[in-house]
Amino acid sequence: MNMKDVKSIGARITAGGKAKPSIDAAAIRELADLLAETGLTEIEIEQGGMRLRVARQHGSQFVAASPLSSLQAATPSVADLPLTPKGPQAGAVASPMVGTVYVAPEPGKPPFVKVGDTVQEGDTLLIVEAMKTMNPILSPRSGKVAEICVHDAEPVEFGQTLLVIS
Repeated sequence: MNMKDVKSIGARITAGGKAKPSIDAAAIRELADLLAETGLTEIEIEQGGMRLRVARQHGSQFVAASPLSSLQAATPSVADLPLTPKGPQAGAVASPMVGTVYVAPEPGKPPFVKVGDTVQEGDTLLIVEAMKTMNPILSPRSGKVAEICVHDAEPVEFGQTLLVIS
């Protein structure tokens, strides 16, 4: 199925601009087949003020069609809002760069910090190696190490939580 086929389905759901649009059951079946063919979980098309959404949920299919109002298009629904807040965990110390994290100053030495240790602002927590340069990760605040989220010699991404200070 190509984009031209999807547009023809959209034209059928709007009933050619008639005063009272009706939903073409064949259009719904074609969209459901397209879901199965492409492996998508949801397809939504809008045309002429009507919207048709076909989605797979837990092995079953759910179909909804409704007139689209300008308020509906501008305001996100409760279902569109994230369930969990985005952003770092409270007290998280994030990696300032991409690299490899080391928990000790050198192999065989004890780690800089362990869970439960009390740290002061400016203490070295870990090292992130980037481009053959060892970069100490300093504590941004005083507190107790609540969680260490990385392992020695593990690659880390920019912004990834390294550890949590409570």
